[in-house]
Amino acid sequence: MKRVLIFDSGVGGLSVYLEIYAQLPNVHYIYAFDDAAFPYGELPEEELIERTRHIVSLLVERHTVDLVVVACNTASTIVLPTLRECLAIPVVGVVPAIKPAATLSKRKVIGLLATPATVQREYTDLLISKFASHCEVLRIGSTRLVEIAEQKLRGQAVSISELKAILAPWHDKVDCIVLGCTHFPLIKEEISQALEGGVIIIDSGRAIANRVKDLLGEITIACNEPNLTYKSAAGNNTAALDSSLATMHLGPVRSLHYPRF
Repeated sequence: MKRVLIFDSGVGGLSVYLEIYAQLPNVHYIYAFDDAAFPYGELPEEELIERTRHIVSLLVERHTVDLVVVACNTASTIVLPTLRECLAIPVVGVVPAIKPAATLSKRKVIGLLATPATVQREYTDLLISKFASHCEVLRIGSTRLVEIAEQKLRGQAVSISELKAILAPWHDKVDCIVLGCTHFPLIKEEISQALEGGVIIIDSGRAIANRVKDLLGEITIACNEPNLTYKSAAGNNTAALDSSLATMHLGPVRSLHYPRF
């Protein structure tokens, strides 16, 4: 039986988990999120590296994990070298889907929707320079969209009018949008409504799932254990989230009791 650990600062990585699960339903999954330090886009790099290393290493050892997915764009640009150095298993990260967007856009005007940290990183500039130098890439960095996605999975309604206000700078300009944060596919339908159609919306979830499938190889033994969910902070107010997780074949949230001091 193969075990995969999927890690994020919040619930955004569930969008990646769902893509992987769709291709590999017989794998044993452990989903972990660092809610004590959420959002990672506002965390000092040194602290982000230490917290990610601690949580991922702990769970890899506890559950004899075969592969790790860092399902967070911010963390992926920072922590992958550290994890790959301290772990003896594959570690897969996520990057904004700039390359396919540049191919799909007819106007050659792309919108990159991500966290403020991701839109400002040099790594993002390099991706655009390498794969979309022939396009105009407009950027919106929004922490509020991350919060909206978190709230949706906890049972709160999404305000389409608020999304329209956030996306207003792109009205009638872009024809392809890259969801550069793993939280955003969770509100993809609402984003599409706010844009009122006519815009291609893409993310990297399926590409990550394909990569995980290639690395794991053939699955010969089906999972006979319940999938698990961990969070870093203590607290019992998880009923609404647990309900959403159950629809995704994930168990109720357990705490790692790893607060942020």
